[in-house]
Amino acid sequence: MRAETLPSGLRLVTESIPHVRSAAIGVWLTRGSRHESDADSGMAHFVEHMLFKGTHTRSARDLAQQIDSIGGQVDAFTSKEYAGYYIKVLDEHLPLALDILSDMLLRPALAPEEVAREQGVVLEEIKMVEDAPDDLVHEMFAQHFWAQHPLGRPILGTAETVQAFSSARLREFFSRTYVASNLVVAAAGRLDHDRLRDDVAKAFESLSSPGEAASGVPPHVTPGVVTRRKDIEQSHVCLGSPSVSQTHHDRHAALVLNTILGGSISSRLFQHIREDRGLAYAVFSNLATYSDAGMLSVYAGCAADKVEEVVALTLAELRTLRHEAVPADELRRAKDHLKGSVMLGLENTSSRMSHLARQEMCFGRQVTFDEILANIEAVGADDVLRVAGEVFQDGAIAASVVGPDAAPPLRASQLVMETHA
Repeated sequence: MRAETLPSGLRLVTESIPHVRSAAIGVWLTRGSRHESDADSGMAHFVEHMLFKGTHTRSARDLAQQIDSIGGQVDAFTSKEYAGYYIKVLDEHLPLALDILSDMLLRPALAPEEVAREQGVVLEEIKMVEDAPDDLVHEMFAQHFWAQHPLGRPILGTAETVQAFSSARLREFFSRTYVASNLVVAAAGRLDHDRLRDDVAKAFESLSSPGEAASGVPPHVTPGVVTRRKDIEQSHVCLGSPSVSQTHHDRHAALVLNTILGGSISSRLFQHIREDRGLAYAVFSNLATYSDAGMLSVYAGCAADKVEEVVALTLAELRTLRHEAVPADELRRAKDHLKGSVMLGLENTSSRMSHLARQEMCFGRQVTFDEILANIEAVGADDVLRVAGEVFQDGAIAASVVGPDAAPPLRASQLVMETHA
C-alpha cells in the first residue's frame, strides 16, 4: 500500500494487486449529512444523485453508456460523515474510469431541469423509507436518540428541504465542499502507483485547493421511547445506547461485544429470542461509529403483543453482559467470527479500495490487516465487561417502535437497566 498527498492537497492511496485483472478506483468526500446546515439537510445526498446527471461534456446517457461499454460497475453513496463514488473495471480501462470520475467530480452540469426531475426521484426515495417500517424504525431511532444534532438528521433530508433545493444552491454547496482538501482518491487492483499518481494529478489539476475545516460537537443522548402507528401486521422495535467512536481505543472490544450480543447467528439475541423462544424472524444488533460518537442498537421484528417481552429479554442480555464476564469459548467464537468477517470482506478489489479510503479518512494512515486482526485478538473478557459497563447505563437507553394501531404502548419506564430495592 502506498499513500501520498499531492501538491493540491488531494490525497491518493493505492494497493497494487498484480495477480488480478481488475482495478477499482474511487473518489471519497470527507463530508456527509452531519456537515450540512438545517436548511441544507439532504443536500450532500442530492448532489451525489446530480453528479450522475451529466457534466459539461457528457450527458447522463453518455456516462451510462461509456461505463457499460467497458463492462464497468459504478456506484455511489452518501453517509453521515462521508460520500463515495467508485468504478470497478478491467485494469486496461482504468484511465477511462479515472477520466469519467474526474469529469463527474469537477464539471457536473447541475442543470435546473435535471434538478427539478431529481427532486421527484428523491421525494419518492423518502416515501420508500416511510413505507418500509424496518427502515423507518431505525430512522426514527436516530432522530430521537440524537435529537437536535446533525447526526440525528436523515441523510435524505426532508420533503421540505429537498423541494427547496435549486441549481444555484447546489452549485454553491458543491463549490465549497468538493475541494482538494476534502477528497481522497483510492484505488486497488492491477495498477502502477506512480503512473496513476501522474494521471490523477493531471485529471484533477483544476481542483480547487482550499476548504473549510469540519466543525461540530459530539451529540448528547435523548433517552425514552418514540412510537409511530402504521397499518401493518408486525411491530418493529429498535433500542440502543451510546457507544465508542471509530477511533476510540476500545473500538475493537465494542466490535466483539456487538458480535456476542447480536452480530451473528450464534449471538445471544439470535439464539435466545429467535431460536429458543420463536419471538422474531429478524433480530440483530449493530455498532455504528462516527468521528466523535457511536451507537450500539438492537432491532427486532415481532408480533405487536410481543414487543414488551422482546425488549425485556434484550435488556436482560445487556445486564448480563454488564455484570458477568463472557465465557472463554464464547469470546473465542466471537473473535474468530469477527476476524473471518473482516478478511472475507476484503477479497475483491472494490472492498480493498473502500478499506484504503476509510483508513485514510478515519486515521490518516493505513492500518494493516495484521494490525486489525491483532487488535481483535487482544480483546479480553475484562475488556468486553468494561465496555458493556460503560455503554449500557440507566438514562442512556432509547427505543423506537413502529407498529399497528392496536399494539400495546412501550413505555420509557420499561427501559430501566438496573432495578433497585
